[in-house]
Amino acid sequence: MLIVRPLDIFLLAWLVLALASTAWVAWDQFRRNPEPAVMRWGFILVTLYGGPLALLAYVLADKEPRPGTHETFIQPLWKQGIGSTVHCIAGDSTGIILAAVVTSSLGLPMWLDLIVEYVAGFAFGLFVFQSLFMKRMMGGTYVENVRRSFLPEFISMNFMMAGMAPTMSLLMMGRDMRAMDPAQLLFWGVMSLGVVVGFMAAYPANLWMVARGMKHGLMTERPRGSHFETEASLTRKASARHAATQDEPTRPQVVATALVSMVALAFAMAGPANWVNMRLSGRDVGDTIMPPGMITTPDTSAEAMRDMAAVIVPDKTPTFGLDVRGDQELRPRIEDGVKVFALDAAVVRWTILPGVVVSAYAYNGQVPGPRLRVREGDRVRIDVTNHLPETTTVHWHGLILPNPMDGVAHMTQDPIARGGAYHYAFTATQAGTFFYHSHDHVDRQQALGLSGALIVDPLNPAQEVHADVEQVVQVQEWLVRDGLTFPAMPMEGAMPNYFTINGRAWPATPAIHLRVGQTLKVRFIGAGTMSIHPMHIHGGPFTVVARDGVTLPDSSRYQADTIDVGPGQRYDVVWPARRAGQWMLHCHITHHTTNDGVETDGGGGLMMTIDVAP
Repeated sequence: MLIVRPLDIFLLAWLVLALASTAWVAWDQFRRNPEPAVMRWGFILVTLYGGPLALLAYVLADKEPRPGTHETFIQPLWKQGIGSTVHCIAGDSTGIILAAVVTSSLGLPMWLDLIVEYVAGFAFGLFVFQSLFMKRMMGGTYVENVRRSFLPEFISMNFMMAGMAPTMSLLMMGRDMRAMDPAQLLFWGVMSLGVVVGFMAAYPANLWMVARGMKHGLMTERPRGSHFETEASLTRKASARHAATQDEPTRPQVVATALVSMVALAFAMAGPANWVNMRLSGRDVGDTIMPPGMITTPDTSAEAMRDMAAVIVPDKTPTFGLDVRGDQELRPRIEDGVKVFALDAAVVRWTILPGVVVSAYAYNGQVPGPRLRVREGDRVRIDVTNHLPETTTVHWHGLILPNPMDGVAHMTQDPIARGGAYHYAFTATQAGTFFYHSHDHVDRQQALGLSGALIVDPLNPAQEVHADVEQVVQVQEWLVRDGLTFPAMPMEGAMPNYFTINGRAWPATPAIHLRVGQTLKVRFIGAGTMSIHPMHIHGGPFTVVARDGVTLPDSSRYQADTIDVGPGQRYDVVWPARRAGQWMLHCHITHHTTNDGVETDGGGGLMMTIDVAP
């Protein structure tokens, strides 16, 4: 059971109230309220499903206010209609809920789930609650009771399911797929709401059938020997005479009512297929939670839902505060002349701002992952271990290497299974700024932080464009809503609301320190998956000296004060510290310099300062 949204707290409180309400109704029914056992159990079951709302219906319509007054209290037709509906809902919804638990465990698609639930609800209501439990009161044989109860039960069940089916379909296949898992509170919350909606949909038909003598309503049953028994008997006889004088429904009325119930049922069962994918099951989607505002259609696949879903972190997931930084250089060990790095992919809780923590996919507990630095000509091996809840790979972006080492899932290698490992080995034949990132479920994993810088220094140091201070700037987008982290994507409902440089958002980004006359080399890396970031530096232009890992010849270098860094792109720029002061480095899309749309200390997101001392 996952408690990850404010809604879960409400549902937990609702469950406690429903259980408390059910306990009180059960106590009051068997200790105080004079009515048949079948109605007692009916109100108990409906209160279990409907919680305080059903408790209210019981108190208003059925609970004897004072000893000896039950017979008179329940006579109004609207109360009789409630009793009839309760009897229907108790049997039918019990069958529906039991079937829903079974179909969920079997992994049946939603459309088939609804059919099984309807059949189970109708069968339980007709053969058990109506014909069996009411046999003593109705008289006659069991078969006769089935025949007499069939049409009223059919009409009532149709209208109830007409309310319950779309409620279940649209909520279970909507944003929070935990509603399809009986092990989750949300499943029972949806069932409870479905019962309430089904009650309201079935009540008018039950009221009409009680008024026409097709169904019974509330009744009073006194213990033998009670001084109220005679009065109760007289009341029952009066009620029987009243029922006998009622206008029986005509055949056209019954046929029309049954027809309307069937039309309502058909629309309720098939209608949701216009908005959600009814071919999916709970087993297909798992306990996924979609971003708020995400548009799903009948064609949205389970794979797409899982990739767009929130990261659900286990309770023991490590949480890293602002004292831990990403992009820390990882020192290799040397084995037979090979530089060996170890990367471990896992889920972490990563602080991007004071009070703002994202659920991220990280290498070695860092966002972005540790910086790998080698020299041109080095033989390299990277041992990758996967502790993510899904498969993964690692792609070495921009490098010339053997095809089996390229890290493309299902193409150059089988994905690394959960708990598995893969060894990437190649020789670094180029010099420049590169980076590595996941290439399995890329839309999800890279957006959640699975990337890191890979710097290859030239074999000849004279070929390096030198500067006094070097800074790697990896830009990333994040989507945090309702306390959950979703992969940011360029689509409705998945647009980012936080932006980070090296895993931090302003004002938590560290400053760069120089003195006047020194030069700063910035290695921009587009580690995000969706946005082009026009990165700008105050205090004068910089010189673009390399692009995508290729050092530009002197004749091709140029000055600029803004450079567009797209996903996967890298730019090396050199900026001279001309004057003392605090100079801003930031993205020039102004929304990208906010935190969830809010400026903090003059900005947010993709901002950092260059602190130049005299």
